[in-house]
Formats: sequence, structure tokens, C-alpha cells
Amino acid sequence: MKKLTALLLAATMVFSLCACGADNTATANTTTETAETTETAETSEATADTAAAETKVGFIFLHDENSTYDLNFINAAKEACDNLGVTPIFKTNIPEGQECQDAACELADAGCVAVFADSFGHEDYMIEAAKEFPEVQFCHATGTKAHTEGLSNYHNAFASIYEGRYLAGIAAGMKLNEMIANGEITEDQAKIGYVGAFTYAEVISGYTSFFLGARSVCPTATMEVTFTGSWYDETAEKEGANNLISDGCVLISQHADSMGAPTACETAGVPDVSYNGSTAAACPNTYIVSSRINWAPYFEFAIKSAMEGTEIPADWTGTIATDSVLLTELGTAAAEGTQEAIDAAKADMIAGKLHVYDVTTFTVGGAQLDSYMADVDTDANYEGDHEVIVDGYFAESGDGFRSAPYFDVQIDGITLLNTNFG
Repeated sequence: MKKLTALLLAATMVFSLCACGADNTATANTTTETAETTETAETSEATADTAAAETKVGFIFLHDENSTYDLNFINAAKEACDNLGVTPIFKTNIPEGQECQDAACELADAGCVAVFADSFGHEDYMIEAAKEFPEVQFCHATGTKAHTEGLSNYHNAFASIYEGRYLAGIAAGMKLNEMIANGEITEDQAKIGYVGAFTYAEVISGYTSFFLGARSVCPTATMEVTFTGSWYDETAEKEGANNLISDGCVLISQHADSMGAPTACETAGVPDVSYNGSTAAACPNTYIVSSRINWAPYFEFAIKSAMEGTEIPADWTGTIATDSVLLTELGTAAAEGTQEAIDAAKADMIAGKLHVYDVTTFTVGGAQLDSYMADVDTDANYEGDHEVIVDGYFAESGDGFRSAPYFDVQIDGITLLNTNFG
């Protein structure tokens, strides 16, 4: 009986050892497989990083860092390329002429998977480059022809900057109210001056949205607009601002790209709302706020699409809800309560409760605008205008039509001082 018990015990021990051995082998195999999986993943990541680092992306800028407009693009390009680990190639001070096509072709020849250009007048030359290099993606900011050209490698992009300008206008209106309350001006002296570049729809859309934002909190506000005929002319912009100030404008804003207007305001002690970035460092006593387009989201999307071979839409429009439209921090000249007013309006925009061009908030020739046919062809096969008054508001860029602005209505309350620059 003892022998039988001993034999059974021995057999049990052998079975147990075998079972433990099987468990250890399984554990070892699992560990090995995990190590191999980790090594494969690390190798894949390293390969992807190497591929990204070897990817080149080209950027064409009308001016250089001295232009607030181009600096905004340059900073976004650096941010997007850093985030993706790709190599940017910059070409600055490229005019709106044959030089743009030459620069675009040089970038394509250099192996760039995508080429971006930042100025309206670059468009025709970018299109020609796209035709010459069908394997490269060409993306153009502020253009209007991608949806009618029908090129699979040419694209337009913009953002709903009119939303940001409206919010900046609220800041301006709050400042006017403060000046009225302090006895600095009367209600009928709440006149805004605006320095614009050209009489393009983009500029009209900008100064109108800014004015509507100001008037939403300061109902007696009026506006005078002067044009320079250039996107970047510091002397003309400073002169334009000074003329507006001399004409009784008590607050200045702009759609032009130099420091001319802000520095004129600082010298004169007139509050200023700038564009494309803060001017607080140069104008600490008069700077209120600035709105700008954040191009980094589009750059990242388009570059990734070019790398992966996925579709880029003919027209892309960023919004304030996607952080493609931003406001800077308020300057010391901002009125009390401004941030709260901006935050409330922004929340209503995102919720769809507030539309910048609500037709009940302005008139044209004393009458409400109930219908407007805009020249916004939706594809290459359609010619004609489209109704853009939708659900009680003017549906500006990205609201079912092209990405570039097309609001070109002259509303009541705004006076144009010179219109020689189309």
C-alpha cells in the first residue's frame, strides 16, 4: 500500500512539473511575441518618422516676417511642419506674377509633396504649376477658382474670419461705450475708422462684419473706410489712419498688413483693433485686440492628405468652432467686461444662435436685404448666380458655397472715402 502511495505521489509530482513547464513555456512565448510586436511597432514608428523627416513641403509668401499677414502664415507653417515632422521650404517676397509659378515649379522639382501660396494674386500661377506637376498637391489661400478648374491637385482654402472680426468689433463697440460713459465722446461721435487694402469682397466682408460686431453693443456707431491700393504699404496705411483720425474717427481698425495704422494710433493716443496678431508690444497704450486665421489646422490636414494620397477638397473652410479663427488676448486699452461679451457671442456663434450677417441687423438703402444672388459657381459645369440669403442671414464663405468671401454688399452706416482700388 505504501509502495502504491509512493508511486502515485511520484506520478503526481511529474505531472505537476510538466504542467509548470508548459505554463512557463507559454509565458516565455507570450513574452517573446510581445517583444517582437514592440520591436515591430518601434521599427514602424522609426520608419514613419524617417519618411516624415524626408517629406518636403513648399510655402510661397507674398512678403516676409515684416508683414503681419505673411508672418501669421509663416508661424502656422512652422507649427504644422513641426507637428508632422516634415521639412518646410520657404520662399518669401514672391510677387503676384510669373515669379509665383516659377517658385511653385522649383518647389515641386525639389520634391515637395505639397506647395502652398498665401496671396490672392498668386492663384493663376499656382494653377499653371498644378497643371505642370499633376503628382504634386497645390493649395492656395484666398482663391476662388479651384471648384471650377476641375484639377484634382489644385485646392482653395479660407476660414470664417468674419466671425473673428465680428468678435473684435464687439471689443471696439465696448470701447466706444466706455468712451461715451466717461464723457470723452458723445453717442453721435462714436465713429470708427477702417484702413482697407482693396475694394475686394474679402475686405468688404471684413469691415462689414467688424462694424456689425461694434454696432451690436454700440448702436450709434458709424464707420468710415479708406483704401490704400496695396496689401502692404506702411506709409499709405499710416497716412490713411491719420486722415481718419483727423476726420473725427475715435477708434481705428484695419485690413492691411503693416504696422502703419497701429503705430499711427499709438502716436495719436487713439484706440486700435489690429489684424493678424497682437501689436501690444509696439502699441501698449492703444491696443485692444486682434483677430486672425489660424492656418495650422489646414496645413496639417493638407500635408497629411498629400503624404497619404487621400482627397483634399476643392474648397476648405475652417471656422471659429475648429480653432481656425482666433482672437488674441485683450490689450490694456480694452474696456471692462469685453472678454465676457466676446465669450458670450462666441458661444452663440458656435451654437448656431448668432449669425454675423443676420439680415435683421442691417439695412441696404434703408431696406432689409431679403434676397441676394452671388456669383459663386459651385462647379465647372454651372454658370450663374446663387441665392445666398438662407434662413434669414447672408450665408458667407464655407456655408455651402466657395471658401473665399463673397459678401460685397454696401450696408447703411458705412461711408467709403475712396473706391479707386478694385
